[in-house]
Amino acid sequence: MFKERKPRYEYDLHCHTDRSDGNNTPQELIDRAVALGMKAIAITDHDIVPPETVEINGAEVNLRSYAQEQGLILVLGYEFSTDTYVNDVHILGFELDWSSPAVRREMERARLSKSEAYRRLCQLLSAKGFPLDYENEILRFTDQNGVFRERTPEEVQRKFIFEKMAEKGYADSWEAAKIMVQSDPELNVRREKINPLHAIQLIHDCGGLAVLAHPYLIADEVESPEIGKMSRAEYIERLIAHGLDGIEARYTYNKTSYQGHQTVEEIEREVRERYGSRLYISGGSDYHGSKKGTVDPREIGEAGISYHEFQRLFSGRLF
Repeated sequence: MFKERKPRYEYDLHCHTDRSDGNNTPQELIDRAVALGMKAIAITDHDIVPPETVEINGAEVNLRSYAQEQGLILVLGYEFSTDTYVNDVHILGFELDWSSPAVRREMERARLSKSEAYRRLCQLLSAKGFPLDYENEILRFTDQNGVFRERTPEEVQRKFIFEKMAEKGYADSWEAAKIMVQSDPELNVRREKINPLHAIQLIHDCGGLAVLAHPYLIADEVESPEIGKMSRAEYIERLIAHGLDGIEARYTYNKTSYQGHQTVEEIEREVRERYGSRLYISGGSDYHGSKKGTVDPREIGEAGISYHEFQRLFSGRLF
């Protein structure tokens, strides 16, 4: 059980389930949001389309209807991992046509690109003195309830590797493990990701909204073979020029691998000043669900947006 409390924001547009790297089932996520008094949440799992139904007492129930019956608006999304050469460029696609062959093809391409890259990362870590058995420590694992489980290579998320690194004492936390890997060129195995401009176009072609997640997790200066060197601000302007619809202003940077020096409040203020007149403002906690041993986990509603911002973002789509 968890302690109920009034959320800081009643509209949280960035949440994960166990269909990617979260710890709650879709039903558990909805139930938790309802108990906390949320008005709306979005399921935005990594590189996988959202579920349509949930099993309740042996019967398949429409997921959005299940939420609605409890007074919760459920937004369906997809967090696209984009840009092979620039870290943390994630674009949230909201309310796409999930039956589109284009979305399904991209989901399959992302699935295949992950499995080999993460196996290779474990091999490189082991070679550098941080033994990590891909088969017996990543594909086979014990969940938060102490139950032994198995996952397929296609289900592996990079965060699972970071968590195992922390568990084995190679880093103080999964965030520290992520920084450790990203800072070492020999460990920073790149998997082929969709070009962010193509992701924006795909989202639009499928009738959705494209929103840049956690913009300040992108480094101050980035570089790739395609664009050369540019600042984060220039990079974001490039996305805007190609049709980006929105940007996350409020986000839980203090509980991520963010390496900058600005506070959450300072970042929000800067994002709103720079982009608020040109883009829809979004926000979310990036909730993944509490795990045993987790210290100060992100909570649903810890970051998000106001009712009016939510209305502006989804007017004509959900109402």
